[in-house]
Amino acid sequence: MPLLRQRRFSRSRCSARAARDFALATLGEWHVDDRHDDIRLCVSEVATNALIHGVPPGRDFCVRLCLDGTTLRVEVRDSGDGQPVVRLPDIADPDGRGLFLVRELADDFGVTEHVPGETVWLVFKVAAVSGTGIPKADLAGGNR
Repeated sequence: MPLLRQRRFSRSRCSARAARDFALATLGEWHVDDRHDDIRLCVSEVATNALIHGVPPGRDFCVRLCLDGTTLRVEVRDSGDGQPVVRLPDIADPDGRGLFLVRELADDFGVTEHVPGETVWLVFKVAAVSGTGIPKADLAGGNR
């Protein structure tokens, strides 16, 4: 039975960090002990992109994590009209590397369009969960 947790974040400067912290705290509670650096960077990049390009004023974005065996799926959904674009890094341009890094670090990556908005999703293969004690609220779709 997959584990699921999601949380909404407001359009504010501190939300990318809060999204990253939420993801890492969830991994800790689920006893996922590997790939934290990759997941931290990717959540931070995708959440930052949502804030800059995808979250209209007065709206928020949602981060959802789903662990099914050794597959972790991370989704960031916003309601804006920005379209995520992966660009090759340009040494002369200090911006535009985020989704390139995400694509390189995640085992799979894509975008699902909605009306309005889109969901940027990432998949990571992780080691088997190292312990028990998963909160019951997280089993089969519980939220926090």
